[in-house]
Amino acid sequence: MKKWIAAVCFVMMLAGCAGNGQEAKQEGENADKEELKKVTVVLDWTPNTNHTGLYTAKDKGYFEEEGLDVEIIMPGEAGADQLTASGKADFGVSYQESITEARVQGVPLVSIAAVIQHNTSGFASPADKNIKSPKDFEGKTYGGWGAPVEKSVIESLMKTEDADVEKVSFVNMGDADFFTAVKRDIDFAWIYYGWTGVEAELRGEKINMVYLTDYSEKLDYYTPVLATNEKMIKDNPDTVKAFVKAASKGYEYAIENPGEAADILLENAPDLDSELVKKSQEWLSPRYKDDAARWGEQKLEVWENYAEWMHENGLLDKELDAGKAFTNDFLPE
Repeated sequence: MKKWIAAVCFVMMLAGCAGNGQEAKQEGENADKEELKKVTVVLDWTPNTNHTGLYTAKDKGYFEEEGLDVEIIMPGEAGADQLTASGKADFGVSYQESITEARVQGVPLVSIAAVIQHNTSGFASPADKNIKSPKDFEGKTYGGWGAPVEKSVIESLMKTEDADVEKVSFVNMGDADFFTAVKRDIDFAWIYYGWTGVEAELRGEKINMVYLTDYSEKLDYYTPVLATNEKMIKDNPDTVKAFVKAASKGYEYAIENPGEAADILLENAPDLDSELVKKSQEWLSPRYKDDAARWGEQKLEVWENYAEWMHENGLLDKELDAGKAFTNDFLPE
């Protein structure tokens, strides 16, 4: 009996030691967590394959390796640009077109990395609408969101074929998606092929695409980009560098491993359609870096070209100082 009691005591002592060890380990992990710098990055929209590199960087621990505890948040009503410019979010997903407009108005947003190297957007329409070029927009109805840039882009493309933009009807699509709208009251809409175009493939719905870049080099701008504000760059350059380095590793991983990266996005956004995410990731991964020397690289001429186009089309009150709108300084070598 004494031997049995001694054995029980010994086991309980071991368990106590293990428990103390586990508690010590937990306390250590918590301490490590507390040492990480908390930062936020706000998305431009609901999670999709434009954001995969961010979720991968978080899931793989790349942000933690750089000393950051990153929270990925949704934009809400304020919008990513407003939250990032005001400092309510440290980083955000933005677009060259919106940063161009913002900076001309004195809003201190700065692009710190291009998520995708070339503009993959264009005007999509069901194949049976027979819209194959900007000339075919005449007599058709465009569904958009009511921004002045939409008519300007359409007019710019139509001018290359001596077509008249006044022969296009413009309708606000509201919350309707592309597939619903084209069955209801519109003929064509502006989409990103990497998401809506891929979805059309999966649905077996044939569409025609009129890509912006097929008609104007000036419309080959960076969309989307990662952004921050001037104050963040001035006061916390090391944090910006750490964030961009980790994000870069996340996107590089998605370039090399589209299947695994898609799984990571789905784990973080389980409501997304699995087949769409995987097919979209497969299509988009090689386009993140494309022909650039490194992921995230931005060129001055791309910023100047698009700003010139916006100014020529009456979308900017004054010229953009393009060199201050973006930086490559925080990209890893």
